[in-house]
Amino acid sequence: MVQLGGVGSFIPLTGEVSMDAWEALEKEIVGCRKCPRLVAWREEVARKKRRAYRDWTYWGKPVPGFGDHNARVLIVGLAPGAHGANRTGRMFTGDGSGDFLYPALYRAGFANQPTATHRGDGLTLHDVFITAVVRCVPPQNRPTAREIATCLPYMGREIDLLPNLQVIVTLGRIAFDWTLRLYRERGYTIPRWRFAHGATYSLGEGEPTIVASYHPSRQNTQTGRLTREMFDAIWEKVKELLRGEERP
Repeated sequence: MVQLGGVGSFIPLTGEVSMDAWEALEKEIVGCRKCPRLVAWREEVARKKRRAYRDWTYWGKPVPGFGDHNARVLIVGLAPGAHGANRTGRMFTGDGSGDFLYPALYRAGFANQPTATHRGDGLTLHDVFITAVVRCVPPQNRPTAREIATCLPYMGREIDLLPNLQVIVTLGRIAFDWTLRLYRERGYTIPRWRFAHGATYSLGEGEPTIVASYHPSRQNTQTGRLTREMFDAIWEKVKELLRGEERP
């Protein structure tokens, strides 16, 4: 169990979610130009496109979070894909990672459909909100530590606006490490927890539980490092935590 060292930067919310606050945050994220290297790269990718998507108008901007504003579960990824979210404007939409993630969420009852192709495809999430530690596609999918640190406060503000949050699923080691860093910066005393697929850690009584998972990238799913059964087990664990049946 983690001892809390002060959480004064969190905004306690009760009652209905403030849609004005969400809209203001999304507008700020989409307009962000704080990291010159990422701005240049996301826009270059959007101009050059991939041949298969030459008829698309790429999003080419920072990608805001997506999902249920009353969610009890937050999913944290790394960054938009070059021809996925940087093209479609929605997290994990239009690329191989999303092709693995959304069917799993559908099987677990967190999504109304197993596919995610574009922003108007009818996909809705139940009890889940999806975000990332970086909002712009990075070259070679490798943001610098400085770029992550610059972008991380946006995720913190999304957490502030999720009044029912109980579980945070981190997809990949980078998402895991930086989620913990965010909470440490907010006054939580957290040990050197080890990243491992399926590892579960409590931030303290009444605070979210962290569930670690391998990232559903093609590098992991096509090599068998992350299988459908392994990923489904993550979402079953999440549902157990929401029902209060598991205590990390």
